[in-house]
Amino acid sequence: MTSSLESDIEDFLAAAQLERGLSANTCTGYGQDLRLFTDYLKRRSVVSAADVRRDDIVDFLANEREKGRRGSTRSRRTAAIRSFFRFLKERHRLSVDPSALMDAPKKAKVLPRVLSEEETFRMLDAVKDDDPISLRDRAMLEVMYGCGLRVSELCELRFDSLVAEGELLRIFGKGSKERIVPIGGAAGRALNDYLSGARESFTCGDLAETHVFVTRRGKPFTRQGVFKIVRTRAMAVGIAADRISPHVLRHCFASHMLAHGADIRAIQELLGHADIGTTQIYTHIDTARFSEIHKKHHPRA
Repeated sequence: MTSSLESDIEDFLAAAQLERGLSANTCTGYGQDLRLFTDYLKRRSVVSAADVRRDDIVDFLANEREKGRRGSTRSRRTAAIRSFFRFLKERHRLSVDPSALMDAPKKAKVLPRVLSEEETFRMLDAVKDDDPISLRDRAMLEVMYGCGLRVSELCELRFDSLVAEGELLRIFGKGSKERIVPIGGAAGRALNDYLSGARESFTCGDLAETHVFVTRRGKPFTRQGVFKIVRTRAMAVGIAADRISPHVLRHCFASHMLAHGADIRAIQELLGHADIGTTQIYTHIDTARFSEIHKKHHPRA
């Protein structure tokens, strides 16, 4: 009996997370991409993976391009489709992989948005009250900027992530890849101030809750909750809402370290990038910054 596309997708997503160790966020994105693809196939009366042809995939991606989807979005959808059909062939549910030998759309190089050091410090230093919410928010901002964490990594930070007497963080990033990140200076002080008493005011002594950062209800943060805090604190010091996000703080971490002479491979390790090419985008930011300085100050520029 031929299985449905929907059931095949569910099996693929379960295997991707359990066997391949893909993050929940990646699996969610793949699921959304594959369901869009399934909807497109149904309009062409294709309801089984065995009936999908290479032209179906090519036409779907062409349709996405015509809709104005970004290259990065189309690349992710291509990756989802290729991974899905590779899974089916490996499980002997297909004799032929219709996505084989397909190239992913080239991603346009878009420089990450970053704040200047002055803007970043202005936002961090403005959160200076000693009430529990301020102590928590300051610690969250300092840890994101000081350690270059993804927002999902911040949300998942637990007490057993604090190692070497709290001087290091053990982070499990994309693909459950482990890395160790030092925490000290402003980030370490802010985290200690928060853990010294402010956190307990949210958890009311609930020892079962092991997440480091919790909401006023004593529950773990969602990505949306962290995004709201970052945006609110930035807007309070005059930083436009469209220039800030938790990921911008991660970009600031890398860009500012590079500007102060950090080795690109050290930054790669701290960020948890599998490919040095991903980290090298920050060298383009630094080059762009020096170009602006040159144009502004050189008398013949």
